[in-house]
Amino acid sequence: MQLSKYNASGNDFVIFQAIDNSYFNSIDRSNLARKLCDRFSGIGADGMIVIKRANSKCDFAWEFYNSDGSEAAMCGNGSRAAALYAYKNQICSNVCSFETKAGVIAATIEENSVEVALSEPKKLSEPFSKMGLEWSFYDTGVPHLVSFVDDLEVFDLEVCKAMRAKYNANVNYAKFDGKRLLVRTFERGVENETNACGTGMAASFFTGFERFELSSSVEVVPKSTEILNLRFDGRTIHFKGKVCHIFDTAIY
Repeated sequence: MQLSKYNASGNDFVIFQAIDNSYFNSIDRSNLARKLCDRFSGIGADGMIVIKRANSKCDFAWEFYNSDGSEAAMCGNGSRAAALYAYKNQICSNVCSFETKAGVIAATIEENSVEVALSEPKKLSEPFSKMGLEWSFYDTGVPHLVSFVDDLEVFDLEVCKAMRAKYNANVNYAKFDGKRLLVRTFERGVENETNACGTGMAASFFTGFERFELSSSVEVVPKSTEILNLRFDGRTIHFKGKVCHIFDTAIY
């Protein structure tokens, strides 16, 4: 079983392909994700990506699993890692598209920099106050709560856990420092803060654009401190940053 590990902005992923391998089509992938993503007894990752044959004119399709074995419709950083993996494994060219449960994702690869066009953002509710903070609620492939704060150190795991449970959403704290958008994210499926979250950065960026007159193009910095570029073209959020191929391995 050939596995690869990729890192995108501090999010890490175990990736393999099941295009022409019946073994991969018969195993319990949820259980496999829990085993492989375990940081003590497995490879260790935020998520597992399975590259599959597409049912359309797309270059490929994917399944995405969180580290707890739950399946997610979309993962922003994972989509960039998947595109680079597919390109390096000659599944697609440097301009490609692939199927996700959140819709078709387009990607462009330039060396180790990958830009993806995410699904159209959707407002899930009007802004509201809860637990002492004001929240916006958007779906950028998966649901995200966003609160703009003056100090990112107010990031409170207990608040995040409560909001995640009540709204079944990821939870983001964001701050614009006058130059860059800074974001911290609590991810469902990982059930903790992660070093980065692509759809979370996209939701935070879109909240800033919609509500706080943020520019339609901005640099975004997650907890990992890597700098990413996000832009909104009036319909779609484009999300660009470096992806690192960590290693390949085989397990039996």
